[in-house]
Amino acid sequence: MTRVVLVDDQGLVRQGLRLILELAGVTVVAEARDGAEAVAAVAEHTPDVVLMDLRMPGMDGIEATRRITSSYDGVRVLALTTFDLDEHVVDALRAGAVGFLLKDVTSDGLVDAVRRAAAGEPVVAPAVLARMMAGFAARPPATVPPPGFEELSDREREVLALIGAGRSNTEIAAELVISMATVKTHVRHVFAKLGLRDRAQAVVAARDAGLA
Repeated sequence: MTRVVLVDDQGLVRQGLRLILELAGVTVVAEARDGAEAVAAVAEHTPDVVLMDLRMPGMDGIEATRRITSSYDGVRVLALTTFDLDEHVVDALRAGAVGFLLKDVTSDGLVDAVRRAAAGEPVVAPAVLARMMAGFAARPPATVPPPGFEELSDREREVLALIGAGRSNTEIAAELVISMATVKTHVRHVFAKLGLRDRAQAVVAARDAGLA
């Protein structure tokens, strides 16, 4: 059974999330009003998933995410945000969140996302990734390659750039004229060298390196 900690400074939001999840058979083991309470709740309950609001007074969701993911490998954090292009989302992914949900997500979408996160899957819809990349293009950052970037081969950098452009493994194989097995090997090496968990973090890494 999936066990969840809800983190939001608004009680009505937590109440609504709890109702949706519990009706679907998901167990809410604790609620928290800020990042500090979230960290304490995770320490006490070690849930499968934390639904983490990003904007809260006191310790915000990004710092709480960083502390949780650095201390509890099996706990997955899903960021909750109102705005899909909020820069806080990028910071949350850097901090170790497996993905993010908009607060207007449907009930079915919320339950599905929590279960996928508990299974270790990234939870960022392709359409949302596209909006993230559009936002990056509109606001090009100063490039600061992520740690480990210098260890990537030229081919691995090509693969990272294509992930950053939203390409699937199948599309990367076709574009580079290589086999699917070779693509998967390159992706695995890129993730290992850069310490990435999923494709959402890879998009951020590509952006930071000036590849996206």
